[in-house]
Amino acid sequence: MDLFSRSWTALRTAVAELPDEDFERPSGCTGWLVRDLVCHLVVDAQDVLITLVTPADTAPTVDAVTYWKLVEPPTGEDPLDALIPRLAAAYGEPRWLKFHLDDVGSAAGRAAALADPAARVGTRDEVLTVGDYLSAYVVEWTLHHLDLFARLPSAAEPPAETLAATRASLEEIAGAPFPAAFSDRDALLIGTGRRTPTDVEQAALGDLAGRLPFVLG
Repeated sequence: MDLFSRSWTALRTAVAELPDEDFERPSGCTGWLVRDLVCHLVVDAQDVLITLVTPADTAPTVDAVTYWKLVEPPTGEDPLDALIPRLAAAYGEPRWLKFHLDDVGSAAGRAAALADPAARVGTRDEVLTVGDYLSAYVVEWTLHHLDLFARLPSAAEPPAETLAATRASLEEIAGAPFPAAFSDRDALLIGTGRRTPTDVEQAALGDLAGRLPFVLG
């Protein structure tokens, strides 16, 4: 619960501090501007609120790690992916996107803090505990925090503890560790295909290089 709060608060704060002109810059999500990514975060926050009020009375089917599936890289043909830029453009001005994310995002944060970690909820045709669900979302928030600043290197990065936790989750999802010499940030960027490894990094990856990228869905 603590890491969920830290990662989500850091991401929302980062968005709130963005100058308006940065909303028109490319994000780390292929084909999306920063404004599109922020709009996606609004949808994510809504998903958190919906899931936390969708109780389940059956046994968990997934946990914080198995919640994520390894999928093929996006092609841009998914209807929701195509819808997000249109929704983002409809806001008109960055201040309205900021306002909506702060409004819905704050509510999602409060709901998470009040939720019973042991309670079971349903989402994506799966059942898991609230604690596992929120832990899974630390991965979502941290990767999208990196996406937010993919073209804004001077901006603040995600908290170190959430980078470390997300790396550990990705390694467990992938069933393999990244080289110890890789920073948590580089392991996540390279591991998820957000950055191409250098020749030295490629060599350090060994057989793991042939399995990249690990795209989560």
